[in-house]
Amino acid sequence: MPKRILIIEDDPDILELLNLILNEEGYEVVLSENGEASYHLTEIMPDLVLLDINLKNSGQNGDAICSRIKNHPKTKRLPVVILSAERDLAAISRSCGADGWISKPFDILKLIRRVKALLYPS
Repeated sequence: MPKRILIIEDDPDILELLNLILNEEGYEVVLSENGEASYHLTEIMPDLVLLDINLKNSGQNGDAICSRIKNHPKTKRLPVVILSAERDLAAISRSCGADGWISKPFDILKLIRRVKALLYPS
């Protein structure tokens, strides 16, 4: 059974690009253009979340969603990777408890390596 990745990204072009890349790598991908899916993690059961920080028209930012995921007993071990063009992603990731970050624009090979490292730790 393939690993499932939830992508929460409000830019439809980036969302589709990530979908294509990760499907090509053999992952099952669940797409969300806002943070609503983060309230249904126990139903979606992702193995990893790729999360944009700046979610327009969502009513919440990615760092708040990440903090909520990491502070909930049932999802605290779920790997979360922040995607953003924001500066100082390391500090943002630490403050919300993310397991890593990827700067936009992202390098596809680095993205794939980061995802594999979190899904298949050695």
